[in-house]
Amino acid sequence: MLQLIGLLAISWLLVWLFSKKNLSVLGGQPTKERLFYFIILFIVSSLISATTFLLKMYFAKEEYTLNQSLTTEIFFTEIGKQIRTVLTEELVCRGVLLYLLIKKIGQTKALFFSSLFFAALHWLNSEIWGNGMQMILVFIFTFTMGFLLAYSYARTYSILMPFAIHLGWNLTQNFIFPDKATTISIFILASPPPTVTISYLAFFTMLLLPKIAVLLINYKIIKKQQQVRIP
Repeated sequence: MLQLIGLLAISWLLVWLFSKKNLSVLGGQPTKERLFYFIILFIVSSLISATTFLLKMYFAKEEYTLNQSLTTEIFFTEIGKQIRTVLTEELVCRGVLLYLLIKKIGQTKALFFSSLFFAALHWLNSEIWGNGMQMILVFIFTFTMGFLLAYSYARTYSILMPFAIHLGWNLTQNFIFPDKATTISIFILASPPPTVTISYLAFFTMLLLPKIAVLLINYKIIKKQQQVRIP
């Protein structure tokens, strides 16, 4: 919580020093239209994210069951953790810095640099160093996802839009289903996954289809929103 307060304070200081504005430029006020699109983007991102695991169940024969050790306290603690993590990344990558970049260098360049920064952060924090193919795939997806998130802010000038997409994806990947064996999640593997041989087409469908879908479908939804003038 202190980290978020610090980020908000720094954000306010930056936008005041360089643009004589306040944090209203983030568009965090929940209007009726913003709440409508927030709910739509969150649900769409969550459902598409869940297809990753549904495809694993179909192709890789993985089986999931409810985590019986999950308590109410742990449940709400993990929800809060996911919200704080996503909000922190949004404030850093799509917050005041993106707003200032758009004003200083234009929208296209600002979206590119914001996406590059977002991808670099995930690349550095991931455990894939040395695996060239994984590094490439992670960078491509996080860059394009970063571009979508940045575009959703630049289209609406509301941080609620990228936050909805980001939270829907992360919450499903990191808490509803187990992204890693060590993570706490609502569903857990019922048993060790069996050894299953699948085709390259099935493998890439399982790996890439949800990622492509979340980018394209959310882009279509954001595109339907009227372009908001920069505050």
